[in-house]
Amino acid sequence: MTLQEGQRVTLAADLRLTDPIEVSGVVIGVLSLAADTGGTVEEVVEHVREEADVREYERLSSLLDAYGDGMPPESRRQLEEKIGALRPAWVAFQEQGPLVTVRVRFDNGFILDSSPQELYVPA
Repeated sequence: MTLQEGQRVTLAADLRLTDPIEVSGVVIGVLSLAADTGGTVEEVVEHVREEADVREYERLSSLLDAYGDGMPPESRRQLEEKIGALRPAWVAFQEQGPLVTVRVRFDNGFILDSSPQELYVPA
């Protein structure tokens, strides 16, 4: 499920924002946002994580689709072998789906940008 701009959300779990804060060698605390803190999605960004093997699979598959019927049998067989070798990378890419990050403005005034949408649940 992809979140939408303007959608109300809450944090799915506590979110630690800092490492322990020290003042004069004394730890004074850790800054966190509590689970169920509410906010509004201001921006949604979908990132395509495409690796070289995925691009090559797409390129070779397109080549086979467009010109495969007119290729000499040996060339076609070699192309099909190359595509077959790249297929696991293509399947993994299809299964993982896009990385979606969001910018959320919390009701308490905090803004969390470039965070994975999986941190949130619809309110």
